[in-house]
Amino acid sequence: MDRENAEIVALQALAYVAGREKTLERLMFETGIDPRHLASAMDSGEMLAGILDFLLAHEDILIEFCDHENIDALTPARARRALPGAPIEDY
Repeated sequence: MDRENAEIVALQALAYVAGREKTLERLMFETGIDPRHLASAMDSGEMLAGILDFLLAHEDILIEFCDHENIDALTPARARRALPGAPIEDY
């Protein structure tokens, strides 16, 4: 997956998380990000990577997101590898 497509997947994940109050609260609690900085995530590869890291760390949210977007459950992990700071290990 190239970076452009990875960013699209991450933006979809951001929209999904932002559209679910409890999930958004969980993201903000676990990462310390506040709503003002969340808006800047759209322009930052590192922030988009963080959104995917959050998603990949929570299987229940990951599955719901993939079902909602009708995408393969491996797509977010593939997208994450194309963004800054990707871990070497596979998800």
